[in-house]
Amino acid sequence: MPSHTTQTPENKSLSARIALSAAARGAHLRTEDFGDWLAERGRVNDFRVERIPFAELDGWSFQDSTGNLVHRSGRFFTVEGLHVTEEAEPHGDGPYADWYQPIIKQPEVGILGILVKEFDGVLHFLMQAKMEPGNPNLLQLSPTVQATRSNYTKAHKGGDVKYIEYFVGPDRGRIVADVLQSEHGSWFYRKSNRNMVVEAVGDVPLLDDFCWLTLGQIHELLRRDNVVNMDSRTVLSCLPFSDASDASDASDGALLSDIELLSWITGERTRHSVRAERVPLDSIPGWKRGESAIQHEEGRYFNVVAVSVQAGNREVTGWTQPLFEPVGLGVTAFLTREFDGVPHVLAHARVEGGFLDTVELGPTVQCTPDNYAHLPEKQRPLFLDTVLRAGADRIRYEVVHSEEGGRFLNAESRFLIVEADEADAPLDPPPGYAWVTPGQLTSLVRHGHYLNVQARTMLACLNATAVSTR
Repeated sequence: MPSHTTQTPENKSLSARIALSAAARGAHLRTEDFGDWLAERGRVNDFRVERIPFAELDGWSFQDSTGNLVHRSGRFFTVEGLHVTEEAEPHGDGPYADWYQPIIKQPEVGILGILVKEFDGVLHFLMQAKMEPGNPNLLQLSPTVQATRSNYTKAHKGGDVKYIEYFVGPDRGRIVADVLQSEHGSWFYRKSNRNMVVEAVGDVPLLDDFCWLTLGQIHELLRRDNVVNMDSRTVLSCLPFSDASDASDASDGALLSDIELLSWITGERTRHSVRAERVPLDSIPGWKRGESAIQHEEGRYFNVVAVSVQAGNREVTGWTQPLFEPVGLGVTAFLTREFDGVPHVLAHARVEGGFLDTVELGPTVQCTPDNYAHLPEKQRPLFLDTVLRAGADRIRYEVVHSEEGGRFLNAESRFLIVEADEADAPLDPPPGYAWVTPGQLTSLVRHGHYLNVQARTMLACLNATAVSTR
């Protein structure tokens, strides 16, 4: 797979420097003190989130002509309707090939950026304690910069985005990673964010609500529920753990060569025919709008709700907005097996209505089980019951992570890595699934729109669990 070698002025391997940081403890904030630090940042700032009826939204309204939920500025995002039809050869992969749903349309590209800097010869990552209204615990560890274009161009007439100068303009630092990645294809229409890791040149001031952590410390925090937010996880997945100069590294011992894997992905994109058409929100069947929520008539999937927010440390300290609220706890999992001593995970070529390019690789299982409880067993997602039945002796990783709290309310999933055998997950998997190595995922994620956001979280978790063996 195409890649570029990145080296420091001292000609040290970037992957070696990342591995060193992954094995190191911090020089600034001890991991055992992190919980107290995060709690203290919550105490010194005023955070409040309240549900409100749609009529109390300030600046938001439902268009008379379409029923779309829009902001009076024409910026930020809109909530519209989407009609998706999907056909696959030789047959469809899911129980529904035609559906309607609300969708978020946000055409601007945001920046998710982590600033890194060496202290005592070890790379440290500048992370932010950031409040998002949809986070279950409000405050989570976010990238240095997590901002939409509206944020950093001050469309909201708020304050400056801190550290943005390290990621835009001529004076930014050395690029470690820079790639466009998709947002949630089930809830966003063709939305991408710029995922960046930049190494600072010169001194970096440490501002309130920010801390320097090694990658090893972040990996430890990835084992804690609802601490490292989705935006951090997707940026961390883009780190070049393997040496980009070694073209054979990714496919070493893999069942599929890199060329075979790319060909398989191309084939999956070819065999799926997906039509996603934006339609008026008030015309989508199966959904109803009340005073405080847009809901599916059978109570499944998700709701669209409204909240009022107060956050003393944000660029704008008070606002109202819509949020998408899933119904039920999700399950996101990779099944894993070793073949000839080489770890593989079972990836799924997923179709989601909001994807830019039909299919992206997702985890083995990615769903909310409650949405399928009414269906016969044959129509439930493949491998879901295998994951749900897995005993503790086969679970290699299990943590509850939440999705992006700026658009989604209490969107939590159990993220699992589950050891499988031939009976559970055969060497020759069903159509739409392929065994790939973590190294191949790392190679793919250097390029946009190959791994979906859930697979990128899983890759960050795989790296966190595997670091001791590197």
